[in-house]
Amino acid sequence: MTATPDTAGAGSGPGRSVLVTGGNRGIGLAVARSLAARGDRVAVTHRTGEPPAGLFGVRCDVTDEAQVERAFKEVAAEQGEVEVLVANAGITRDGLLLALGDEAVDAVLDTNLRSVFRLARHASRGMLGRRWGRMVLVSSAVAFTGSPGQTNYTAAKAGLVGLARSLAWELGSRGITVNVVTPGLVETDMLREVRPARLDQYLAMTPLGRAGTADEVAAAVRFLTGEEASYITGAVLPVSGGLGMGH
Repeated sequence: MTATPDTAGAGSGPGRSVLVTGGNRGIGLAVARSLAARGDRVAVTHRTGEPPAGLFGVRCDVTDEAQVERAFKEVAAEQGEVEVLVANAGITRDGLLLALGDEAVDAVLDTNLRSVFRLARHASRGMLGRRWGRMVLVSSAVAFTGSPGQTNYTAAKAGLVGLARSLAWELGSRGITVNVVTPGLVETDMLREVRPARLDQYLAMTPLGRAGTADEVAAAVRFLTGEEASYITGAVLPVSGGLGMGH
């Protein structure tokens, strides 16, 4: 059976209003710059410092509902309601479970998982009205491999997969897609914090034998947020050099 996709309010391609959380460095910044180069109007959230040059910056702690609500209003006033959401903001608070306090667990779950519920809720309101939208949630290959000392982080990142697939069911009939990218080792500030011995283990588990770049992750996000990916939703796209493949 062949069906005609519902593209009401979809426009003709680039020029979308995009929000990238944690878009002031690393993967988020690479994604923001890639989508801006495509012609999209891109806003990035940042908790501290100044926004990157050439991008509309919104100071926002994604764990705070009031700040998230204000961020969406600021973005709408500057460049229109959010049509593309890239949920990238994340933190780590590592430690073996027996020594991992509730504060470290709550901080990681709030930033890496619970905040995405808030972001998706705000973004979907406008997307539903337009009957078009793209959400990409940035997870991690360790959501499938596990990682000692990162029970909080891996649990949060694995939770994003279930969240995306449930949202894909809830929003799909209105032309909204929700997908996940799972980076492996990527050359960012976070990678430099990995212990050398653990880094060697991850490289040994990566068939390509190297770390990736933030631009390689950004390319996958760019694809999933474009018209070419209009029939892809609920998918998990590894950008990991093979780390965790088959999961």
